Amino acid sequence: MVEVAPVNAREEILRRVREALGTGGPAARPEPGGQVLLPRGAPLVRGDLASLFAERAAEHAGGGTTVRHVGADGLGTAVASALWARGIARIAVPADVPFGWLAELRGVEALADAPRLETDELAETDGAVTGCALAVAETGTVVLDGGRAQGRRALTLVPGYHLCVVRADQIVGTVPEAVERLAPDRPLTWISGPPPSGGRGPHALELLIVEE
Repeated sequence: MVEVAPVNAREEILRRVREALGTGGPAARPEPGGQVLLPRGAPLVRGDLASLFAERAAEHAGGGTTVRHVGADGLGTAVASALWARGIARIAVPADVPFGWLAELRGVEALADAPRLETDELAETDGAVTGCALAVAETGTVVLDGGRAQGRRALTLVPGYHLCVVRADQIVGTVPEAVERLAPDRPLTWISGPPPSGGRGPHALELLIVEE
């Protein structure tokens, strides 16, 4: 008699996602009801993609990316906690960052990029807080296109720390699906973990995955 080791729910979810993404077939596509249908036809809820994205993102740069799951109603507290934990006193933010993201900040100065902050002003901040255009579960990548709550590229290239808010419904399965959704004429920035030593971009990347 062969005994089968028990598999917990998270492992089973990740197995299903990896299996579906590993076919090399067409990109995932959204289905009604918040599900995503991957190439082999396995229906996966958004939470499945969020789990894979978190795992892949945390692997970048030898685990140098911090990833946390938070509820929508706790996002303001999560942002404040992340900044306090790093001793951050001043951040740069896009002019249209949602108020709720920063509502719980105490003792942290938020500089809105409107009018545009000079490069030396950005360099004097401890980090930046932005949203993203979408994220890719297959590669653990976040993509910014300068849209709402993202700001211009300098906000995430100059400061040494980047806190990025990723909504679970922004996570897609594969790179081809991401490319299909993105406008090619926008200034796209693809971020897969912090850059290597001496590279361009923030030296610390932290992701907050927001689940409704």
